[in-house]
Amino acid sequence: MDLRGKVVVITGAAGGIGAAMARRFADAGAAGLVLADLDGSAVDALARSIDRGLTRAVPCDVTDPAQVAALVDAAHETFGPVDLFCSNAGITTGTGLDTTDAVWDRAWSVNVHAHVVAARAVLPSMLDRGAGYLLQTCSAAGLLTAVGDAPYAVTKHAAVAFAEWLSMTYGDRGIRVSALCPQGVRTPMLDQGLARGHAGAQVTAAAGEVLTPEQVADAVIEGLAAERFLILPHPEVATYQQRKAEDPDRWLASMRKLISRVSSTA
Repeated sequence: MDLRGKVVVITGAAGGIGAAMARRFADAGAAGLVLADLDGSAVDALARSIDRGLTRAVPCDVTDPAQVAALVDAAHETFGPVDLFCSNAGITTGTGLDTTDAVWDRAWSVNVHAHVVAARAVLPSMLDRGAGYLLQTCSAAGLLTAVGDAPYAVTKHAAVAFAEWLSMTYGDRGIRVSALCPQGVRTPMLDQGLARGHAGAQVTAAAGEVLTPEQVADAVIEGLAAERFLILPHPEVATYQQRKAEDPDRWLASMRKLISRVSSTA
């Protein structure tokens, strides 16, 4: 995908990777950016900072089908048909087996079902045109795991599975799909976990270079241009994934050792 002249929707756009993608896409020549976030004032400020007549901010709860349908309608009304929908919103929980059902439900809603809601809203017009692109932020946790966060590990795996399903189901009808799977990224999500001494955040930070959101956005540009299904800003994730697939028992043993080492130094 060449972003020049394209209409793009980004959810979870108010900060972190979403905001970095918005700025990078504007620089790459996007014709219109519809930026959505639960924090309406923050996403409005981002849109105004980019300006150039390219942006529209829309407060949106990505788990609400009516709001997501309205988001797609807003894009069509302002700029035209959506070429690229970036389903980027996501949450962590920092919890394990003892967490509440409400926390599990919220993780499923934001990290998985929001992708379903987005696809239902935007795919019909893409299929009518025989062209469109879905970018789903899934995390390296969707390929590997998330130490200390069971809901995040499980839902991100499901997000990757749904992206795979979309690609194999609609790829021959002109729909391209990419799963963005970064590891450690310098966002409030990671920084807050490190400040709390959360084992998962410590493992993530120790597993490889912690990238800036801007570096991830650059990887997205490159991955979209290549129309690559897995966009891996941390190339080492592919190696970890291969080791996991080749010998799951050995990989699980190494993860247990890593957790033990991090716990002993906490």
